[in-house]
Amino acid sequence: MDNDVSRHYPANGRVILHLDMNAFYCSVHAAEEPERYAGKPTAVAGSVDERRGIIVTSSYEARRRGVRTGMQVREALKRCPELILIRPDFALYRAYSRRIMAIAGRFTPLVEAVSIDECYLDITGSKRFGTPLAIAEQLQRHIREELNLPCSIGIAPNKLLAKMASDMKKPGGITVLRLRDVPDLLWDKPCDALFGVGRKTAAKLRRLNIHTIGQLAAADEALLVRYFGVTGRALKRAANGRDDSPVDPERAPNKSIGHATTLPYDYTDATAI
Repeated sequence: MDNDVSRHYPANGRVILHLDMNAFYCSVHAAEEPERYAGKPTAVAGSVDERRGIIVTSSYEARRRGVRTGMQVREALKRCPELILIRPDFALYRAYSRRIMAIAGRFTPLVEAVSIDECYLDITGSKRFGTPLAIAEQLQRHIREELNLPCSIGIAPNKLLAKMASDMKKPGGITVLRLRDVPDLLWDKPCDALFGVGRKTAAKLRRLNIHTIGQLAAADEALLVRYFGVTGRALKRAANGRDDSPVDPERAPNKSIGHATTLPYDYTDATAI
């Protein structure tokens, strides 16, 4: 084993990648029909025919014009009149997803798909492919060359920090987030910037005068446990960048699949509803 490569891997820790596809649904359509969609403001919408439909996702060109997920089509078209609306094609997205996961599997058997467009890779035992950064670059290049899709990758010692890292440079970035970087890069951010902390938990923390990730990291554990139960302990660990959860390639699939549609009118009559 090349010593120069080995020194990029910890003696007793792990190296985890988080692969996150960028504007996945829109990017898939751009890859399939570049002449129609590539480089243009596009949005996949739940109901293309009805202006009351909801934006499912949008391309980065559309996002720069103010189009956001969850926005009504009518509002999106006001902000971006040249927006190209696309019907969802979930069979197509699943086919691309399988190919992405297969590419990830070339570097390690430890690949955990967490959604149709993101996965974790444990590359601790993948030294023969090069340094962690080299593996991330190869993975990104293969996905770009074979599928013509952009992605962001986070490199970290655990899943939590890898996920946080992949969000830092979008689209198309690769970010390394080490445990020692956590105080400088994360602690000044609000609590809901921490992966896994939602608005309700953040609001509850604010009532305890805990506003930032750094304050959460320094908070009294007994206080957190009193207000949040065992989750309080996990919150403090996460704020300090700690996460022991393994990358599980056998992770059970989601127990439910959501499918939403937007009604063309506001219904107020109980019978009609």
